Amino acid sequence: MASFTTANQSTKDPKMRKLKAVVTLAVAALLAAPAQAADYYPPIDVPPLPPVDYGLGGSFYLRGSAGANILTARNVDYGGCGACVLNFTDVGYGYSVGVGVGYETGDGLRADFTIDYLRNDGLHDTNGDQVTLTSGLALLNVYYDFGLDGAIGVDGGWGAYVGAGLGVGFNHIHITGVPTQDGRSTEAAAALMTGVTYDMGSVVTDLGYRMIYMDKVSDSAAAPTYVNDPFIHELRGTVRYRFN
Repeated sequence: MASFTTANQSTKDPKMRKLKAVVTLAVAALLAAPAQAADYYPPIDVPPLPPVDYGLGGSFYLRGSAGANILTARNVDYGGCGACVLNFTDVGYGYSVGVGVGYETGDGLRADFTIDYLRNDGLHDTNGDQVTLTSGLALLNVYYDFGLDGAIGVDGGWGAYVGAGLGVGFNHIHITGVPTQDGRSTEAAAALMTGVTYDMGSVVTDLGYRMIYMDKVSDSAAAPTYVNDPFIHELRGTVRYRFN
């Protein structure tokens, strides 16, 4: 009986060894397959995406303004004779309305072109003569906007600005006196502006001060009368509408 068992084990051992060898090879092949596949298909280096350029957020806008003004001047020279110069005893009061179109870059800078109608009455000289001034004012303006929290530009909420403008005034003066002076002139004009804004997105409201200076205004007589160094001080409300 013992000899039969020994012979039987010796008969089965070679088959078992072969089976184990086959299984071992199969497992090794399965484990090696991914590595071989990786050798055939090397990894692809994907370059990083470039940063997105969102631009500066610039936009065009329309604007409308209305305000009250005060007119001061150094003196009035009747007939340009030099000896017929009278000082003014008070200031004149008036109003202005205007429209404009502009563009803002989104980083604090903006520019616009404005056309305004101004009227002022009540400026009297030492003879009691009254000067009435009406003007059509065309200005090219540049501004710098900043947030009141110190941020550059204005991205919603409260802000402020400073600005300057250059252009031309198409003036008409009427002086009530003896004789009455009346006429038109065209003069270079400059302006300085500052104010506070509230940005609501598409709409920006603005309460600001503007100072307008012209070297003189005059009538169109053969011997013109000059109102020298007129300054117009305005308090204006403005609404801007953005086209985003």
